[in-house]
Amino acid sequence: MSLKSADALRARVTHILPPLLAWSARHWKWLTFLIWIVIAVAMVTTRWPAIHWLVLSDTDDNIRYVQVKDWLAGQGWYDLRQYRLDPPGGANIHWSRLVDIPIAGLILFFRAFVDQGLADRLACGIAPLIPLLLLMLSLGFIGRRLAGPHGWLLAALAPLAAQMGLGMYAPMRIDHHGWQLALAVTMLAGVIDTNRLRGGVMAGVSSALSIAIGMEMIVYLAAGGGLIALRWVFREGAERRMLPYALSLGGATSLCYLLFASYANREMVCDAISPIWVAVFGAASAGMVLLSLAPLRGWAVRLAAGMVVGGAVAAFFWLNWPQCLSPYQISPELERLWLANIREAKPITAQAQSLVVPLLAIPVAGLIGLIWALWDARRDAERLWAWATVGLMMLFSTALLFWQLRAGPAAQLLAIPPAAWAAHRLIGAIFTGTRRVRIAAGAGVALLAAIAFVYPLYPQAVKLYQDATGTKPKPWRPSAIARNDAIKKANGRCRTLPALEVLDQLPPATIFTMVDLGPRLIATTHHSALAGPYHRNGATILDIHHAYDGPADAFRGIAARHHATYLLVCPNFPEGTIYQSRSPRGFYADLMRGMIPNWLVPVTLNSGMTLPYQLYRIDYSAPGGKKIPQQR
Repeated sequence: MSLKSADALRARVTHILPPLLAWSARHWKWLTFLIWIVIAVAMVTTRWPAIHWLVLSDTDDNIRYVQVKDWLAGQGWYDLRQYRLDPPGGANIHWSRLVDIPIAGLILFFRAFVDQGLADRLACGIAPLIPLLLLMLSLGFIGRRLAGPHGWLLAALAPLAAQMGLGMYAPMRIDHHGWQLALAVTMLAGVIDTNRLRGGVMAGVSSALSIAIGMEMIVYLAAGGGLIALRWVFREGAERRMLPYALSLGGATSLCYLLFASYANREMVCDAISPIWVAVFGAASAGMVLLSLAPLRGWAVRLAAGMVVGGAVAAFFWLNWPQCLSPYQISPELERLWLANIREAKPITAQAQSLVVPLLAIPVAGLIGLIWALWDARRDAERLWAWATVGLMMLFSTALLFWQLRAGPAAQLLAIPPAAWAAHRLIGAIFTGTRRVRIAAGAGVALLAAIAFVYPLYPQAVKLYQDATGTKPKPWRPSAIARNDAIKKANGRCRTLPALEVLDQLPPATIFTMVDLGPRLIATTHHSALAGPYHRNGATILDIHHAYDGPADAFRGIAARHHATYLLVCPNFPEGTIYQSRSPRGFYADLMRGMIPNWLVPVTLNSGMTLPYQLYRIDYSAPGGKKIPQQR
């Protein structure tokens, strides 16, 4: 295309674009809804094999599915014990029913038209996409606030480039993390809303709903509340946001406690909505109400008053429940044997380069956009404060990556507003700037596009480099799983529905298996397991570790204490490699070497496939004997 033709095309687009943009700005919410429908249909279509085979790959998704089914089968609203983990007493699950509601509603809806199995699969496929709509609307709202009426589109679409964040909304990802992330972004939208009454209520209610779901995002919610209070200190009239925020936060948290706190969470527990958090947020809300109504003049006076109230609330919390300052209330032994081996509980510096580079791409783009946006808004106090608020939340979430990898999705999603703003400005410059500006803007758009696609393209680039040179790029910290194809294969095959449903040939029983395989086992069969990877399950998790690490003679006693009838082991399962490495002479390592005690009786199941696991009946009547090397 010649330069003259390009200029003519640009002129035509420039002529058509303004009315089209004006129309889209008026109807941005409905357009976001339509875009969400397109994305939802595309995701369900592309992930249909996972939906068909009920691929709930995360342990939390499997337990959530079982919890919903048990509720629909008659388990009480406030009874969240999972009775098929460590029966007969069951395991205490610290969640709430709030996230169960849309899943259960979809299951009941689809059961009116299709069989129960397909209804469950459809519900699990569609339910995670509901909070994606909330996320897109919240990001679009922030985009309009920071980039003007046309800034919603790129912000609403940007999650498609944040692959770790988007993964929380993929079909079958039915756990609560997607809801909590969306509510955190909604809270941020309320913090910077120009309508202070609406913004305060939005921030307070979304924070309370997130607390009702779980405590994972509490540091983000506390940061948002702190920014609202900080704005009150330095800005006259900001009490018009802080007062509705405080009232809605305190009131909604109390209401959510009454509606969603389980029987177990009526105790003084730290890891879920409980009387502790109702008291803490109630005290904080009351303090903010008093500050909002007090006739305080001057930022110094307000700062002093705010520090007194904040210090009083902090002292109230620390003097009564200091244990809640720890993210997990577990024993040092459980932390050493179990928690220290969970990848998402490790910092980003302990992760593989193939994960670190794509994960940090969006936050890096957000940081570049933030610096530009702060400079651009330097003469507009309101916009500057809004950008500072967004920037602090983004930097805070990125900094948390150096504590735990689980902060990754939040770091990506909270970096979207400045990154999308930068893209919006660059695209606008392409159509309105001089020739040099257009060239520079085009280069900037290309750079942002490269960042957006670094997640799917980076692994392919690594493979091409390896194929071309015959070497591997040096990783920051290589992943053990990534080095071992057998481990990856076992991790997938042992969780599959066709492999596990074969176990239903046996009468319902308690099966001793891996901690990470327990939730999948109870989700796909009628059997029970001992534990899942949940800290309230700590005593049973330790028993499993002791059983696999210790001698064979000790295993049978632990299994009997938990009423286990069978032992199921999956060779090369990731969790098993920990036992083998840590205790090379332990019971599990001996099993993997084919040293089978005579009280383990192999169980043969009828199947048209080679099963990826080994199943044994535990014979408690047999005397202890030598380990028998067996061909495998």
